Amino acid sequence: MKKIYFIFLLATCFQLTAQELISGQVIDLQNGQAINNATIKSISSDTQVLSDKKGYFTINRVDSIMVSAPSYRSKTLFINREEKLLITLELNSENLQEVVISSFNSNQKKHTTAQKINIIPSEIIMQRDQTALAPVLNTVPGVYMQSGALNTNRITIRGIGSRNPFGTVGIRAFYDDIPLTDGNGSSAIEDLELAALARIEIHKGPAASTYGAGLGGAILLVPKKTPFQTTTASTTASFGSFGRFRFLANVMHSGKKSGINLMYSNTQSDGYRENNAYKRQTLTATANLYADTKNTFSFVGSFIKIKAFIPSSLNQETFENTPKLAAPTWNTAQGFEDSRFGLAGISWTHEYSPKLTQKTSIYTTVRTNDEPRPFNILAEKSTAIGIRSRFIGDSIGNADITWAIGGELFHENANLQTFQNLYLDFPAGTGSVQGVQLTDFDEKRYFYNLFAEMQYQFHSKWSLSIGINANQTKFDISNQLTNTPIVNGGTFDFDMITSPKVGLVYTPTSNISFFGTIAHGFNTPTTEETLLPDGLFNPDLQPETGWNFEVGSHFQGIQKRLQGDISCYALAVKNLLVNRRGTEDQFFAVNAGKTSHIGIEATLKYQWIKNTNYTLTTTMNTSINRFRFREFIDLDNDYSGNILTGSPSKTGNLGLLFNHKKGLSSQLGYQYIGRIPVNDGNTVFSDSYTLLNLNTRYKKTLWKSFDLALFAGVQNILDERYASQLQVNASGFGGNAPRYFYPGNPTNFFGGINIKYRVKN
Repeated sequence: MKKIYFIFLLATCFQLTAQELISGQVIDLQNGQAINNATIKSISSDTQVLSDKKGYFTINRVDSIMVSAPSYRSKTLFINREEKLLITLELNSENLQEVVISSFNSNQKKHTTAQKINIIPSEIIMQRDQTALAPVLNTVPGVYMQSGALNTNRITIRGIGSRNPFGTVGIRAFYDDIPLTDGNGSSAIEDLELAALARIEIHKGPAASTYGAGLGGAILLVPKKTPFQTTTASTTASFGSFGRFRFLANVMHSGKKSGINLMYSNTQSDGYRENNAYKRQTLTATANLYADTKNTFSFVGSFIKIKAFIPSSLNQETFENTPKLAAPTWNTAQGFEDSRFGLAGISWTHEYSPKLTQKTSIYTTVRTNDEPRPFNILAEKSTAIGIRSRFIGDSIGNADITWAIGGELFHENANLQTFQNLYLDFPAGTGSVQGVQLTDFDEKRYFYNLFAEMQYQFHSKWSLSIGINANQTKFDISNQLTNTPIVNGGTFDFDMITSPKVGLVYTPTSNISFFGTIAHGFNTPTTEETLLPDGLFNPDLQPETGWNFEVGSHFQGIQKRLQGDISCYALAVKNLLVNRRGTEDQFFAVNAGKTSHIGIEATLKYQWIKNTNYTLTTTMNTSINRFRFREFIDLDNDYSGNILTGSPSKTGNLGLLFNHKKGLSSQLGYQYIGRIPVNDGNTVFSDSYTLLNLNTRYKKTLWKSFDLALFAGVQNILDERYASQLQVNASGFGGNAPRYFYPGNPTNFFGGINIKYRVKN
């Protein structure tokens, strides 16, 4: 009888012990990547465990736990009856060295990557005026965003794309795994709602094989997602100089396994200049579903409607004396763009085993744009669909290897029509009037990317990364007008471009790492650049290609109060695409030379004061470069040895950030931009300039469920007169001086209020 009782008691103990175990997974809230070595600690006891490489953990059942990880904000959870927990952690902007990088295929940390990556978290975005993206991106060394107006922008990274007449090229952009780069290789990210972003990741140089091999790199926009078991509703209203008004409404709700986030915004401005009015409405939605331990689904969608008038650029005399004026022809024609853009995508992540995962995304984008311009009226429509899929492995045999292999297919249909603009035939004030049709092109743009990437930890302090990207691009253009002298288009196939990379990382201690990378990249011409003036394809046109060599270091110290990185790079580009201008509205491209991009970038952040009441932090960064035309003969002009057009040789940022536990934060930022050549002959330069900006925010919890935030800012405190964008290589027509310069805004102010209501689930 005693033996039976003992066996029964022993079995009961085992059963009770099994019931008291709880398990879970710790992931990054924004990108869903697993966080390894997160600490899960019981609040009522000394029990604690660490998450594994997949973010999983098991701990004895307790009433409450605290979950923490470097570079993330700690979270306290009260345990009810759940036996499996999904724990999401948010970034902590004070330390981003060990954050999990979105573009990598495993839980790789920023300081162990073999390339230069900058992260801008939502806290930094929220500190600034969220109307414009340029003040945010221009705090990153090596990145320069020119902004002639809210709807007129150009982003360059390390000089790539600086000579493009309009827009951003040579840089791939993604919105939660959905490409924002169209079939022409152009990326437009400035129209997306900044308040909907959780963070921005900037990968410099052609080293992110999984996201293409653009010569400039890749920009990843990560949308905000809802923490689990959270319900909030918030609204924001703000006002500013030049008739600026902005309204935003946001609703988040999530349960234990699913969540949804909806955001609406309405932004309006009269603008500083003539013909500068702007109105934008956006609707953004994200949703997540953790169906079970092996299947996760996410959805992202955004719709954007913009009506923005275009003041265009000015000649030097007008820029210096009457910068508020619009270009005369654009003002008389009342030129504007009226565009609508929508994107939607769904991603499925399936875990076949603890060592093999598949992630597949299907997406579509739709865009329409009507743009009356002095020289013609443009009407364009495009629809794109695509799929991206990759398999992610955690090891090969007993080797510590993480790998990914996958591909991307993209297809875009576009129709571009132009019409005469008869505004000069009508009384002043009439604006643009549509005349006869001039062109009607149907364009089909295809490309595919195949990629593979591997990270091999062959020693406790050494790791090797190898990647390859193979791309093939095809254009098919047909002219729908038979009564024009332009011949029907045709099909143009570029040869497959294979872009390898190899990187090495040495981590002697947990506080410092060194890396070196060699990577190949490319930039394909746009469909318009491939056409000669007579409408024929240029069979000799080739994509720009180049090799990037880079070495650098990530480091931190003094109890992690000091953080920084430094990198030196050399990028050699051949088959330089040169846009030649035939008439005011006609561009075509030729391969006319080679460029050399050599530079050094450094970032330093030091927390001077950190106590229970407040923190005081200084940030500094700089970029010093030597961008040159190695060989460049354009018709009868030899520009070899000249400075690359459109990029400053020196930039710098200095910031002072104060945070108080009572909810007060303030940021003072100083920015320096050096002289910029605005034509290939280096006969005209824009002046260097400095900007001083101040942003302040105060947040307070009212009662238990309401949060109140007040914010205000002053931009360009010193009232600096400067060119915020350049029309590179502008030509003067009809005896007029070239219009190179877009005036930047003078001293301007903004302020507003945010109210958030939190429901306790």
